[in-house]
Amino acid sequence: MELAPDIGPSVKASAASQMDAAIVALSRELAKLRTGRASAGMLDHIIVETDGVKMQLNHLAVVSVIDSKTLSVNPYDPNTLKALEGAIISSPLGLNPKVDGQRLIAPIPPLTKEHMQAMCKVVAKSSEDVKQSIRRARQKALDTIKKAGSSFPKDEAKRFEKEIDELTKKFVKSADELCKAKEKEITQG
Repeated sequence: MELAPDIGPSVKASAASQMDAAIVALSRELAKLRTGRASAGMLDHIIVETDGVKMQLNHLAVVSVIDSKTLSVNPYDPNTLKALEGAIISSPLGLNPKVDGQRLIAPIPPLTKEHMQAMCKVVAKSSEDVKQSIRRARQKALDTIKKAGSSFPKDEAKRFEKEIDELTKKFVKSADELCKAKEKEITQG
């Protein structure tokens, strides 16, 4: 049973990878939320149908920030301008872009108090979901170490359990920081 001591580092690496994936998913999820401020990534998730094909908006146009309250959408193909405009208008973001030559200009309206509260609730739910994912990765790692049982020295098992707990705390703190920053961005525009 010489292989047992190698289990710890691989279990820890696997847990870290799963926890990191949860944080990356949270970042992507939070980027989709509309705040009072313009962000080039806020339109990435919008699906546009053009010529019977559905594609993400960022595959059809370059989105750039003109100022803190305005986005510019420059299509790669000017023929997709109307489809882009329709997709943005029908998205849940509440944007009303205007055609400006070969591009769209999308002013970002200020958030209402109700919308701010709703966005903060979404952030809180996303935070809780990612923390559950992190805790599941932790539990899976601890279960793997426990299953190694007698082939794994007790002091080594305790050390890896402690390291995995520290890793969990680090990723939960990271999730909290991301969510606090997003809530601040939402409430302060």
